[in-house]
Amino acid sequence: MVAAVAFAVLIGILVVFQLALALGAPWGRLAWGGQHQGSLPVGYRVGSAANILVYGVMALLALDRTGLVAVVPDATSRVGMWAVFGVLVLGTLMNAVSRSKPERFAMTPVALALAILALFVSLS
Repeated sequence: MVAAVAFAVLIGILVVFQLALALGAPWGRLAWGGQHQGSLPVGYRVGSAANILVYGVMALLALDRTGLVAVVPDATSRVGMWAVFGVLVLGTLMNAVSRSKPERFAMTPVALALAILALFVSLS
């Protein structure tokens, strides 16, 4: 249960980050491969807004898996959390090889922490 709450809190921080990106915060070096030094172009802003929904689903699955909320059937949260774990492992690898140093050093530890927490939730 602690892992699910920590997961949801960390995801919540990423939601705020993605919302700021979607609204034009000049943090493009920290996201989407670090290709944009300032604010993201419109297409990437839309992607950041979409990520907010994805992160929300991830948080709900984690909280559901541990019984803190009841949103989906148990089998759905079980399979869903393993999928979340896989996506986060892939995200960790992608951040680790990013050409953007700021993205690599800031986001890789976050993605790794989320992947580890997702593993704990998946095993619960």
